[in-house]
Amino acid sequence: MNDLAAPEGDPRICGIIVTYNPDLGTLERLLDSVMPQVSNLVIVDNGSSVNLGDLADRHEIALLPLGDNFGIARAQNIGIEFARDCLATYVLLLDQDSIPAPDMVSRLVTAARHLEQICQPYAAVGPTYVDHRQGEAAPFVYLKGLSLKRRPCPASGGLVEADFLIASGSLMPLHSLDAVGGMIEELFIDYVDIEWGLRARQNGLKSYGVCDALMEHALGDSWIPYKGRQIPLHSPLRHYYHVRNAIWLARRPWISAAWVVVLLWRVIRQFAFFSVFAPQRRAHARLMSLGIWHGIRGRMGRK
Repeated sequence: MNDLAAPEGDPRICGIIVTYNPDLGTLERLLDSVMPQVSNLVIVDNGSSVNLGDLADRHEIALLPLGDNFGIARAQNIGIEFARDCLATYVLLLDQDSIPAPDMVSRLVTAARHLEQICQPYAAVGPTYVDHRQGEAAPFVYLKGLSLKRRPCPASGGLVEADFLIASGSLMPLHSLDAVGGMIEELFIDYVDIEWGLRARQNGLKSYGVCDALMEHALGDSWIPYKGRQIPLHSPLRHYYHVRNAIWLARRPWISAAWVVVLLWRVIRQFAFFSVFAPQRRAHARLMSLGIWHGIRGRMGRK
């Protein structure tokens, strides 16, 4: 992987897939892709209406059915505890619709071992992901001044620093999770990975994107074309969680003033855009208004 040294030894990697009514064909592709790359694999299911038992038995992997939808944060925390019981050294978080490249995990481990060899504390390393509907690799993000900047990968590859990583595809050493703590379950969904990454950074642990580690990942249910760009579109309910959790995060005592400005400005922009340009714009406006109110009141958890 360019100038990064190859990893030594045989790390124990536990893959954690969180599911909720997954497309079984896509989930099968994910399992076929990731199983050869990890030591253990567990599906933590948030009360899906589809039967995942046969699939888990066929692939001989663990299935932890929660019986109800408790949110992605709790499911990830349960998966992390499973990884501890398996004596894993790293956990690999995965969404049900992400497809890692065949060498993604080995490239992530190489990057992680490189950081460890140079004594650079880190929270997580994550892949470059591509949404096949858009076709472009998503850049990594960092805060500069009062705005978020995109840090694309150089042609030479390697590592780039990011303020946070999307959860899916993130490789986290257990010692970083020990230092930072687990995911905040009251967020339920959305901003769980952003909050954890910023909390890790507050504790001196940086996140890094691995340019040569690749993963397919769908961002949003669809896209809205706007001024030459493709804006990812989620459901009105997801936008409720977006604005509510952004406001909750902006109110944390440890968050910087710059991040407060960025988060609140993001809420304003989301509300203005999706209330005007999205299909079901009235539903978007209504649920985002409720999300703003709940964020201010501190009403969290599942809506």
